[in-house]
Amino acid sequence: MDVVVEGRRLSVSNLDKVLYPAVSFTKAEVLDYYARVAPALLPHLGDRAVTLRRFPNGPSGKSFYEKNCPRHRPDWVKTAPIQGEDGVIEFCRIDSVAALTWVANLAALELHTSMARVDDPDAPTMVVFDLDPGAPAGLLECAEVALLIRHVLEDLGLECVAKTSGSKGLQLYLPLNTPTTYGRTAGFSRTVAQALESSEPRKVVSAQRKDLRRGKVLVDWSQNSRHKTTVCAYSLRATDDATVSTPLQWEEVEEAVAAGDATDLRFRGPDVLERVGDLGDLFAPAATLRQRLPELAFDDAKSTRIVRE
Repeated sequence: MDVVVEGRRLSVSNLDKVLYPAVSFTKAEVLDYYARVAPALLPHLGDRAVTLRRFPNGPSGKSFYEKNCPRHRPDWVKTAPIQGEDGVIEFCRIDSVAALTWVANLAALELHTSMARVDDPDAPTMVVFDLDPGAPAGLLECAEVALLIRHVLEDLGLECVAKTSGSKGLQLYLPLNTPTTYGRTAGFSRTVAQALESSEPRKVVSAQRKDLRRGKVLVDWSQNSRHKTTVCAYSLRATDDATVSTPLQWEEVEEAVAAGDATDLRFRGPDVLERVGDLGDLFAPAATLRQRLPELAFDDAKSTRIVRE
């Protein structure tokens, strides 16, 4: 059937198809969620290269990542040509409700974005700390480590924002929105991760090795790379119950740790829409807050210690 979104005529299909059987969440509901969350989502999506993760048959079926924007895209869907590791990639620019509806109709349930804006792909606008628990550690342990990182950053005079990954862990973002390089953001994040590993060896690991991760939280600093992406705030995830990568208030993280229960840090689409209505865009500082990394003597991710200039 055809629908008109922002004056653009789109053909949408299989609206009754159940993509998330466990919660009876249909493709029509996916399109509706993305259209309704768009005012909060688009400021974090529209000016970045977007990698689509498509699930034609829902999370239980096969999926694939799509970096190059599909050739059959409408002529009004913009692209961003960016030099990749193996040549130029024509990423989609999803900067309107119409474009968001178009990719949702492709069953692009997950939307992954780069750390930089498309107008300067070599200049990250933030630092990300991707917290990934190794079983039996889980979301609660990630919340504990998130508070540790927040404390380290506060000691440096820096503010950060948190969101759930929508899957197992949490992600902290240090907004910069000032000139920097991937060498500096990767070096900084690695320094913080290794400092935490040194001070909290029972809780934190900074290396990717699986044999080191059991019962600990990996502070994955390697996501601060020009060729890496993280799931965008407000993106659906490929979980059985259609969870969403959801921005958090720090009070919620603190309350979860105090209670020893992170169950309430897991949100589905309807929850997120209600939160946005009540709280606004909690992730807004990631796009607007201007901060500078401390003047430390590292220029690349090989640095392992902080040295004052």
